[in-house]
Amino acid sequence: MGERVLLNVDYTYDFVAEDGKLTCGEPGQAIEEKVVSLTEEFVKAGDFVAFAIDKHNEGDALHPESALFPPHNIAGTSGRQLYGKLADVYDNIKDKENVYYFDKTRYSAFAGTDLEIKLRERGIEEVHIIGVCTDICVLHTAIDAYNKGFSIVVHKDAVASFNEAGHDWALGHFTNTLGAKVV
Repeated sequence: MGERVLLNVDYTYDFVAEDGKLTCGEPGQAIEEKVVSLTEEFVKAGDFVAFAIDKHNEGDALHPESALFPPHNIAGTSGRQLYGKLADVYDNIKDKENVYYFDKTRYSAFAGTDLEIKLRERGIEEVHIIGVCTDICVLHTAIDAYNKGFSIVVHKDAVASFNEAGHDWALGHFTNTLGAKVV
């Protein structure tokens, strides 16, 4: 097994499709080919590939995001499905030993999940992050990875946001504050 993981954050219908509930729209759609090719590349190389997918419950007024964003990625809806070609790729790889799909309920893929355990038991030291949104879930995941001592690589042509200024700021923050490689 490799010593790196490709962490695919929230590349779902609600975050990417034109009519998604909290969509990045065109910027999110523009990274589709790169998201797909990186996913295939990492799986083929035998590296660990994890899909960290936002999950919310209908009408959950206690969730902090309910005051900030419209309902999105609701359990049991098509909005939670992986977007576009990535859904087909996932169908072909989901039974592989080096592929892991898990739900997350906060911005960071580490918050309240077993991601860190999965990485540590595999001896993974380098976290490659792709997906959306650059300045929200990708950022918070990278911050937690930094705080947990992982090396971070962000693929700038495989992350996007609905907020261009936030996207640009986050790319700088990854390098200047988290010591990440932005490639």
